[in-house]
Amino acid sequence: MKKTSRFAVHLNIVLSLGLAFTACGVVLATASLPASTQKRAPIERIAQGQVVNKTGVPIAGAVVYLKDSHSNSIRTYIADNSGNFRFGNLSQNTDYQLWANSNGVRSKSKEISSFDSENSFHFTLKIDAAK
Repeated sequence: MKKTSRFAVHLNIVLSLGLAFTACGVVLATASLPASTQKRAPIERIAQGQVVNKTGVPIAGAVVYLKDSHSNSIRTYIADNSGNFRFGNLSQNTDYQLWANSNGVRSKSKEISSFDSENSFHFTLKIDAAK
């Protein structure tokens, strides 16, 4: 058997206690952080609204386009019987352009900015069918 000096034994005890207290301190420090600094799940960012004609009547079946400014990819949504549409899972760090088309007539474009702090956007896309 190997003999261990008293100094080495005391050093091991001190180091073990120090590690134990450090581990407890990390756990306690993390547990005592305010809720605002603890990691949260991202909030879903959505764009929704309605496609209507110039008199406000909903346009069922209109195609709504959402263009991502970073990738230039375009997502589409076919408006329901009430003219409603919804796009979810939008990035907080991306600008978007949104418009609708029905029977070859396009609405004006709407913008969503990455600098906007909102998480929910509501748009009314008007299509003037008389054009």
